[in-house]
Amino acid sequence: MNNRRPARKALYVALFLGLAALVTFLRLLPMQDYGAAASDSSGALFGLSARDWPAPDFLLCLTLAWIVRRPDLLPAPVIAAYFLFEDLLLLRPPGLWALVVLLATEFLRTRAGLLRGFGFWLEYAIVFGLMLTMFLANRALLAIVMMPNAPLDLSFAQFLGTVLAYPAVVAVLHYVLKLRKPATGEVDVLGQKL
Repeated sequence: MNNRRPARKALYVALFLGLAALVTFLRLLPMQDYGAAASDSSGALFGLSARDWPAPDFLLCLTLAWIVRRPDLLPAPVIAAYFLFEDLLLLRPPGLWALVVLLATEFLRTRAGLLRGFGFWLEYAIVFGLMLTMFLANRALLAIVMMPNAPLDLSFAQFLGTVLAYPAVVAVLHYVLKLRKPATGEVDVLGQKL
């Protein structure tokens, strides 16, 4: 009976790592249509056509939504290690985005009891503010150390796409993977408070 909880946690960690690997793999695929004319800018928003719009950061949405729902099933070392791996894979400054994401998830983890009682729209507002802080902090730190940074309109477009993708990721976690916030006072099989 005591082995059930660690096995369940390991199963959810493996599920997160599998989903994260899938998102990273899809991010690395070349999705651009090389045969299309580059001069077509019809329907441009912020100077970007629909073809040039950056993909949302689904991994960030997945991580934040998971931490809001079940912080006990996703340890901080797993988050730090995977985002460090992604930093190295995507040739970003090693550890910078991993540190920003780790600080954000720990901020949410310490407020898990408070977030449990909030409805979705208040949770969404908190996550929106946190994502904005994360993107601005990352840009500021890159500017301080004089690292090359993506253009502001491109970063803003990715931030906007990430914020708009968050409800879809929450819906998938809730309805498909059945990863929900525990009710106030809910206990697990062993009688321990969730």
